[in-house]
Amino acid sequence: MSSPLSPNSRNPGKRIGQGMLISSFILGLAGLTFFFEGKLRQQSNPNRNPLSMELLSGIREVVLQQNRQGHYVANGTINDVAVTFLLDTGATDVAIPETIATQAGLQRGTASRAATANGVVTVYSTRVDELTIGNIVLEGVNASITSSMVGNTILLGMSALKQIEFSQRGSELTLRHFPEL
Repeated sequence: MSSPLSPNSRNPGKRIGQGMLISSFILGLAGLTFFFEGKLRQQSNPNRNPLSMELLSGIREVVLQQNRQGHYVANGTINDVAVTFLLDTGATDVAIPETIATQAGLQRGTASRAATANGVVTVYSTRVDELTIGNIVLEGVNASITSSMVGNTILLGMSALKQIEFSQRGSELTLRHFPEL
């Protein structure tokens, strides 16, 4: 007496084909995920490697592109720690989340209260030894460590921006740093 066979056991090639189809579908979805994740990252920070140049006069220029939301976001460093800056002319100081301040070896100074978009918060004064954006290097920049800030974005406020000339044309912002005389 013979036992009844299931449809898949009668045709092992069909089972292998279904497995390959499912595997191909999963690989295709993973590939699309990585592709679109990169596109979204580029839209939120189009200045991962900002265009930098040094003119014959010694003036250093960095050209930034607006992101999709109309902000200027760029990669840079604080005390050799890679960071992401959000340029904020409304911020008095460079505002640094506590997690990044710890990585950069920044020391908490005097505590004070600051009015932010999220209300009044406690901040701690500090000083950044070296801040870079593109080929522009700023030294001894006043900053605030803000323990209530979440994420890895630093607000690049006027304590840094006052050392730079900047002009906007269309969706480009050009930063210029003049050599010390």
